[in-house]
Amino acid sequence: MSDLFKDLKERVQQAYPSIVFPEGLDERILEAAGRLSEGKIVKPLLIGKKEEIEKKIKALGLSFGEFTIYDPNQYEAFDEMVTIFVELRKGKATEEQARTILLDENYFGTMLVHMNLAHGLVSGAIHSTADTVRPALQIIKTKEGISKTSGAFVMVKEEQKYIFADCAINITPDSTDLAEIAIMSAETAKVFGIEPKVAMLSFSTKGSAQSLETEKVVEATKLAQEKAPELVIDGELQFDAAFVPSVAKKKAPDSALQGDGNVFVFPSLEAGNIGYKMVQRLGDFEAIGPILQGLKKPVNDLSRGCNTEDVYKLALITAMQGLE
Repeated sequence: MSDLFKDLKERVQQAYPSIVFPEGLDERILEAAGRLSEGKIVKPLLIGKKEEIEKKIKALGLSFGEFTIYDPNQYEAFDEMVTIFVELRKGKATEEQARTILLDENYFGTMLVHMNLAHGLVSGAIHSTADTVRPALQIIKTKEGISKTSGAFVMVKEEQKYIFADCAINITPDSTDLAEIAIMSAETAKVFGIEPKVAMLSFSTKGSAQSLETEKVVEATKLAQEKAPELVIDGELQFDAAFVPSVAKKKAPDSALQGDGNVFVFPSLEAGNIGYKMVQRLGDFEAIGPILQGLKKPVNDLSRGCNTEDVYKLALITAMQGLE
């Protein structure tokens, strides 16, 4: 395990938070949850039928410390949960509809987070991103001043740590969206002990090309700087001008980054998704995420191709977010 996650583990362990895992029968989830509970790092809250989960744990030969199983069909406070959900949806769901909706493990698990019975939620091992994100947007909602959630990756290789965003959610972000993504990505960086230096990426550096696309990034940079003047944010910058000091001296000598960027905001989902996968595969970086940004409480989405280690690490990240 990298030093990044050793540090996260130690910080999380001191608080011993609870994390919801809606996919309580998935082998990868159970293996990670077992490690977390055995190590007294996180208390897992598993969603599903008690007897089925206990049978699966026994069949896998797993050891668990403290953990709790919640069965939506047997939950004693289900009526209270239904009432809270109906109030949250403000006329968009009747009580009868809520009783059906909350039997869904992701909705039920997200309500546990909303009701302060857990610090965060990790799902997506067998569910789509939409199945994970939709309940979070309807129940937990975004932070004040943030209109949309976004997806960031922590790119890790030995001592190197960078944040890439948005690589998961917003297909064609406008300038306001990009400004929000920049600010939230800086906050994510701080969770990982990164002093954020935010680069707003483009195919142009400081007016070397002009188009609607570059103007969007220029405007986004201004908005982000106005909203968060305490942060180091600059753009529009090509990646080499944001990352290589010698190139920055030539292309952007007045840039506040001086080629020292560590938080990279991509102008579109297409660019972000391609970018992080190239760095992951060609640069041999570990890509952790996507980490959902902008929510009032942490909910994070796994890839359906994840392994046990991915679940374990994303749970640590989610727990750390829940303690911030």
